[in-house]
Amino acid sequence: MPFWWKRSAKKKADRQNTTEDTQKIDIGTNLPHEKMSTDLKKNIDHIKKITGNSSDIVIHELTLGKKTNISAVIVYIDGLVDSPVINISLLKNIMDEKEIDDCWTNKHTFLNELQKRTINIGSVNIIYNWDDLFHQLASGDTILLVDHVFGALNISTRGGDKRSIEEPATEVTVRGPRDGFTESLRTNTTLIRRRIKSPNLWVESMKIGTVTQTDIALMYINGIANEEIIDEARKRLKGIRIDSILESGYIEQLIEDRTFTTFPTLYHTERPDVVAANLLEGRFAIVVDGTPFVLTAPALFIEFFQSAEDYYSRFDIATAIRFLRVLVFTISLIGPAVYIAATTFHQEMLPTSLIFTLTVQRELVPFPAFVEAVMMEICFEILREAGLRLPRPIGQTVSIVGALVIGQAAVQAGIVSPAMVIVVSITAIASFATPSFAIAISARLIRFLYMMLAAIFGFYGIIMGLIVMILHLCSLRSFGVNYMSPFAPFRKTNLNDSVIRSPLWKLQKRPQDISKNNVVRQANDQRPLPPIGKHQFHKGKGDQNEN
Repeated sequence: MPFWWKRSAKKKADRQNTTEDTQKIDIGTNLPHEKMSTDLKKNIDHIKKITGNSSDIVIHELTLGKKTNISAVIVYIDGLVDSPVINISLLKNIMDEKEIDDCWTNKHTFLNELQKRTINIGSVNIIYNWDDLFHQLASGDTILLVDHVFGALNISTRGGDKRSIEEPATEVTVRGPRDGFTESLRTNTTLIRRRIKSPNLWVESMKIGTVTQTDIALMYINGIANEEIIDEARKRLKGIRIDSILESGYIEQLIEDRTFTTFPTLYHTERPDVVAANLLEGRFAIVVDGTPFVLTAPALFIEFFQSAEDYYSRFDIATAIRFLRVLVFTISLIGPAVYIAATTFHQEMLPTSLIFTLTVQRELVPFPAFVEAVMMEICFEILREAGLRLPRPIGQTVSIVGALVIGQAAVQAGIVSPAMVIVVSITAIASFATPSFAIAISARLIRFLYMMLAAIFGFYGIIMGLIVMILHLCSLRSFGVNYMSPFAPFRKTNLNDSVIRSPLWKLQKRPQDISKNNVVRQANDQRPLPPIGKHQFHKGKGDQNEN
């Protein structure tokens, strides 16, 4: 039997074993699907048994109607519901004796009559099995159970404490909106709909996680998004078999095209305007309940060097800043490696005066440049991590004072040279200047590989590493879309919004690799022109204001 056949059979067996394990997880954690009883006492006992008679499960027993005296109960979880809605609106409606007596003509239609005539609070629907009851109960809805009546009313009373809308802390802009996503899924979808008031903005809801039952929303603009990409995203989301989804990072790791790469193939953001702009380009968004980070895909490599502020300022300023970001990323990637290669193998490339200065500085240093760089980089990474994990006021002090003290002490002790401290400091600052944290941390990891190549091969090692990295980037895909588009494959029409940000009136088409249905996004005659005279205007430009 050939080797490749054995390997394929082994993969197939492993996949079958994994499928069996996930099926066991589903069976072991899913709630029972049996239907409810018409006996109210049995239903109450079953709820207490399944929930372990938890203290936050409120079971309020009451009697409905004046003539009928129907026994009923409302069940909700304290802290997940809007208490004023229950106490003022819901109880007031169902305690109306005349209305209840009028609805109690037939116990089989009693819930339907309550739904139509009595309860007018948001969304109200009838459920018949325990699975739906516990899912809705855990989502913040209120359940109404009536004795001798099959089924229950699910009343939308979701509320509770949640964080208010604030400016994103990780994506600060000088000019632009100040609102950011929160941990509430419905709040996040609302923030997106405020910017895209189109009925073609479709939202598909699903629950992922056999235990957590996390609410997920797949958002896209019908007619602009590529249907094949949407189908693939829907397929990957529905194929997830896991017990919990606690953050959008779970989803990102389970649906990405390539696992073994340091470069992110999905984009995440806290800004609603960024998500709206991506949707308008033909991408889709994944909103996860419980996190302010929304995923968008397909993601391109150049997208991680762009900011929402680029489109709110002039094109020449935005283009200059984008070039600066690419330069900053390059410095953070190969800055220490270039210094190691230049001082170890290629001294002839440096000015004579600079060589003498570096030689004097390194005269008492016992370690080679590579060991210096590795020690300093590790120290800065430790300080950076400590600054993030400590409380904010203390963390900033530790990171700044620690860097100054350790750097000065290391130089005075003769462990590292002053030039190495400068190089590592500039590299650390450059990594902070990268707009996306996901791409910045990738550069921080690959930086050590380039330092090793520079210590062994000099500039030739750096060039080889860059070639391998570019080939790796060209091999990546994000939901089937080329990661390095519009550079590889080359798309001339999409270069207007890459490193160069052309004027808005030139951005006439959406990215061709992402949106293939509705590519044109604006008219051709949008270039602003001044009036010829006091009352004369250019033809075909429409009405313009007089000077």
